[in-house]
Amino acid sequence: MDNKQFFLQIHPHDNVLVALQDLPPGTEITFGDKQLRIISGVKAKHKFTMEALAAGADVRMYGVLVGKTNEALQQGETITTQNIHHAAATFTLGERKLAWRKPDVSAFDGQTFMGYHRSNGTVGTANYWLVIPLVFCENRNVLVMKRALEDRLGYGKRSRDYGPEVDQLIQLYRSGATVEGILNADIAASDAKGARQRLFEHVDGVKFLNHEMGCGGTRIDSDALCGLLAGYITHPNVAGATILSLGCQHAQASILREEIAKRDPQFDKPLHIFEQQLLGTESNLIQQALKHTFTGLIQINQLRREPAPLSKLCIGLECGGSDGFSGISANPALGYVSDMVVALGGSVILSEFPELCGVEQELSDRCVDEPTALYFMELMKTYNAKAEADGSGFYANPSPGNIRDGLITDAIKSAGAAKKGGTSPITAVVDYPGIANKPGLNLLCTPGNDVESTTAEVAAGANVVLFTTGLGTPTGNPIAPVVKLATNTKLYERMPDIIDINCGTVIEGEETIGQVAHRILRYVIDVASGLEQPKAVQLGQDDFIPWRRGVSL
Repeated sequence: MDNKQFFLQIHPHDNVLVALQDLPPGTEITFGDKQLRIISGVKAKHKFTMEALAAGADVRMYGVLVGKTNEALQQGETITTQNIHHAAATFTLGERKLAWRKPDVSAFDGQTFMGYHRSNGTVGTANYWLVIPLVFCENRNVLVMKRALEDRLGYGKRSRDYGPEVDQLIQLYRSGATVEGILNADIAASDAKGARQRLFEHVDGVKFLNHEMGCGGTRIDSDALCGLLAGYITHPNVAGATILSLGCQHAQASILREEIAKRDPQFDKPLHIFEQQLLGTESNLIQQALKHTFTGLIQINQLRREPAPLSKLCIGLECGGSDGFSGISANPALGYVSDMVVALGGSVILSEFPELCGVEQELSDRCVDEPTALYFMELMKTYNAKAEADGSGFYANPSPGNIRDGLITDAIKSAGAAKKGGTSPITAVVDYPGIANKPGLNLLCTPGNDVESTTAEVAAGANVVLFTTGLGTPTGNPIAPVVKLATNTKLYERMPDIIDINCGTVIEGEETIGQVAHRILRYVIDVASGLEQPKAVQLGQDDFIPWRRGVSL
């Protein structure tokens, strides 16, 4: 049997192997000088023991502790949520381990992307105008503006209209069809609707953000919201913004302006703030907002894409709907991309702190200095303690889908998720909702929740987000292109409408991690230049969820 085709040992110190395809009961394999016999069958992506383990024994993957056995396990036995539980090694302040092997980036030396240069030195991969409510009370008025502007300006997405399908169902019902008859009926698909021609050629869109915050919660949350919104307004992909305020809410316009000044002291983008309680009627508010938004669009339409070095890229690293292949295909490929971007002088953001549980020692040792390492350790301990106090520590992070596809403890999930960060030194550790665009690898404290974390990464400065998934998720962002990478070929083929790049070729032995990484970076350059549109952008997948600073895993 060709062992490489059927299973993998990720790290030499691991005592479990990963099944690369289904292994039925009784399968006999050879690993080094060991002869193993699969006891009860192992599904692809799941793990099985290399040797017999006593009750309470360590389970190791990626070279780190990922669990403890609940009972004695035989050699060749599948590990499950019943026979092991989450465990992670303790961590302390250690010696700096800053040496790393820079990847060969000669293929990208001197390359540029075509971006929008801002006065503060950042470069956008897109050119958007934002319409944002300071408080949930203004959500309706934002939607009124969206209905008035989006299609007429040519920013409505080409989408399939499911109305004709509903018409057919109505006709079946009126003709007396049974429930079974309706469910089995052959419904003809309708064509996609075309969008109007764009009025402003050099404006990529007007993005209308809604949220459920700004008042009624804690002042910490409303202040954080202002910081998050300031991150979007000052973002290099944004050229101007319209803000709708009620007037009496916690999230005051004055706080927003202070947060903008913290992030960009010389802020000079067009910014229009309208307070409904001062302007009076809805019609007065909407008309004023429409006029200033329209004239702002005229102004930013004068901007043009110009060449920019790859050092102006700020890449957000994200994963969601992860599976047992995430840590051995797509995530390591992103780690290689991360190291390449750092070697080229760019910035990378690794977030999702609940999914760094178990690899704290390695990451803290990679921090450039002791204060940075101590800050990371403090954030991790504080976050987990808050989760524990609320009855749900980091151990509760894996979702049912994660568990079903092989990620049965948080430490297993985390060890694979951390591979997205590559091997370079960590230059900064930033708490939410701060800016994390320092050259090199930045750690940003966010939840593991896909949308909350992506929302925060973009506010922190990411002008492109690379998002790996093993199960499939449509997550996108209003202002930053989100590139979806499949960990396995089956997913890539099953969900081509939301996946951009297949990393399953690594599992199949068709490409190396480095080859996939080069393919990803070339695609990123095209996306950053406006030459390619990721599926999330094509679908208008504008997910935006601010983090309430409570427990979110």
